[in-house]
Amino acid sequence: MKENKYRLYFVDAMRAWAILMMLQGHFVDGLLDNAYRDNSNLAFSIWQYFRGITAPVFFTVSGFIFTYLLVRGDQQGFENPRVKKGIKRGLQLLLIGYLLRLNLFGLLKGEIYGTFYLVDVLHCIGLSILGIIGMYLFASTKKKFVLPLILFATTIVLFVLEPQYKIMEFGFLPDMLANYFTKANGSVFTIFPWFGYATFGAFLSLLFTKFKDFKYLYPVAIATAFTAGFGLILYSSGFVNYLAQTTGLQLFADLFKNNYLFIRLGNVLVVFGVFMTLRKFMLNSTVLKIGSSTLSIYISHFVILYGSLTGLGFYAFLHHSLSPYIVVPGALIFMVACVYSALKYEDNKVAIKAKAGELVQQFTAHAEPWIAFTFRLIKDTLFRVRVTVIKLFRFAKN
Repeated sequence: MKENKYRLYFVDAMRAWAILMMLQGHFVDGLLDNAYRDNSNLAFSIWQYFRGITAPVFFTVSGFIFTYLLVRGDQQGFENPRVKKGIKRGLQLLLIGYLLRLNLFGLLKGEIYGTFYLVDVLHCIGLSILGIIGMYLFASTKKKFVLPLILFATTIVLFVLEPQYKIMEFGFLPDMLANYFTKANGSVFTIFPWFGYATFGAFLSLLFTKFKDFKYLYPVAIATAFTAGFGLILYSSGFVNYLAQTTGLQLFADLFKNNYLFIRLGNVLVVFGVFMTLRKFMLNSTVLKIGSSTLSIYISHFVILYGSLTGLGFYAFLHHSLSPYIVVPGALIFMVACVYSALKYEDNKVAIKAKAGELVQQFTAHAEPWIAFTFRLIKDTLFRVRVTVIKLFRFAKN
């Protein structure tokens, strides 16, 4: 495969790894019998720890890739074509996130189930992209250090204040909006604190863009990633505890009790270090294609596992009922099925969209007379109702 010097292949490989981890993580977590969820079991504990890394890596990489493409050109502000593309992409992810939670059987009965309003990964990534665009536009007319400073500060503030906004109920908001900020109604993800990982990825991409021509970019980046990563994993809790004792602030004491955000950020940096170290082996075309097809893979997994649109997925029939001897090989088969179906779609996307367009046109052509008849019928009915109401009012007046 011909190498593109401007493309960071290790980031594509990280995204491929993250989506595969997500597939097996959702399958195992959704179908494994509760009797086998034993934290004292070494294999289960290792699996659970690495599963916890998946979402932080995915959000960080998403912010990294989007911002890396956003700032590559010479055009700034709204003149940057990536701004419009990013807005479109963010709104598209929000729309797809809601569509995946629709239930056709409910719609046929005239109902929209409450799960439709819950927030998941796609909603948060879509909003994160829009948030990064907002920061980029704000900083586009200012000095170059402003954007990375805002991005880095956003990550720190969101992570430090997490104990405060986590306990807020957001009852003053409609449930559809509150679900973006609280898990009380069943949302899987919320925009805070996960936006913090996206802004950190955006911050890292600015560093890579600034030093892309530096001769020792990768040796320095790898050493920094491992040092900062293991530093956060091993010492961030101790540092937070020191701040709690020194300042006497309850905020730091609460953060020390559950310092998972900074520890996971350390995990993300270590993963970056590993993939940068192995970047020469990240040129496999299939791996890169998986990394660039994560949305299609996510959609296919949602349909197969959770029964999007129909409710007829593995989750509905096998929820927490399988042994590890079935779940482990089942997860491998599930991963292959989701990736294969998504890549087949990507290979034939143009033809599929063209065929779908033809079907819509044919349906519209056949349905046009009936649509026109329906509108005429509605118009006539409304006219008759109006005349009847006027007559009744006149009768009442007389």
